[in-house]
Amino acid sequence: MKLGVMIEVQEGIGWPQWQRIVKAADDLGFESLWRSDHFFSFGADRTKDCIETFTSLTYAATASTRIKFGTLVASMTFRPPAMVARQAAAIDALSGGRLILGIGAGWNQDEHDAFGIELPEPKRRLDMLEESAVVIRSLLQGDDVSFKGKHYQLKNAFVNPKPAQQPLPILIGGSGEKRLLQIVARHAEQWNMPAQSVEVYRQKVAALEMHCEREKRDPATIERSLMVGYIAASTDAEVKALVERAIANASPRLRERLDAGEKLPWLIGTPSQLIEQIQTWEAEGVSRLMLQSFTEPDYDVLELISKEVLPKV
Repeated sequence: MKLGVMIEVQEGIGWPQWQRIVKAADDLGFESLWRSDHFFSFGADRTKDCIETFTSLTYAATASTRIKFGTLVASMTFRPPAMVARQAAAIDALSGGRLILGIGAGWNQDEHDAFGIELPEPKRRLDMLEESAVVIRSLLQGDDVSFKGKHYQLKNAFVNPKPAQQPLPILIGGSGEKRLLQIVARHAEQWNMPAQSVEVYRQKVAALEMHCEREKRDPATIERSLMVGYIAASTDAEVKALVERAIANASPRLRERLDAGEKLPWLIGTPSQLIEQIQTWEAEGVSRLMLQSFTEPDYDVLELISKEVLPKV
């Protein structure tokens, strides 16, 4: 199992914090580093630091030596896909082929309103996502690209230099069974969803496999990953205290889920317990877990996972 570090950058991550995060992920042996694509915090204080997405990945490309890194996920409402293709090609080339480009349909109304960006209704957003995937792939792999879609048009366009990877992996995030997973089946090398119960995950996989069958694609060619919160400590007593603190400090979105009776679908426990939980997901066909931090990560916990979990998964 590949373990990555995932940071909700909108919750107060400035340049000093990001520099330390990149170094820690690289030095401690994690496979990858991921970041959200948002403009400001979801909490009461929207003025917290939140460094720009692709600029931060440019830094990661030059400041790290081996980790893969990417967006989880870049909203295709924020930027034209041709610009995303240019940024991705540059960052991948700069890193020697370590970028994974995660894209999604976008969702946060407040961010769009604040910055004067239209947030279309869901069907149009998904149409834009699908066209974006086609535009990005075409520009990253071809020359003299023309495209005439409902939302985007290209005429003899090109991106040079090309990315180091051919193909540069496109990850699509989300779990909508009717359309989103259809787009994954058509266009993505990788699929990611936020952690749910194993039963819900199996339902989503079945939907993806149905779309792959219709598209005449082998579902095994799509790498599957989960973004998952985590609580880890050396003893059961420490774990219990951390769980109680996490529940007390839960975000409004998480609080809604907990109040509705949902259990935390996180990795929770001592190193040996985490290893068992990771193996459960591996048995379900998941090949990468992105360990989600809602603030700057606890580096002692990352070191504990690095020493006690990484070598055994």
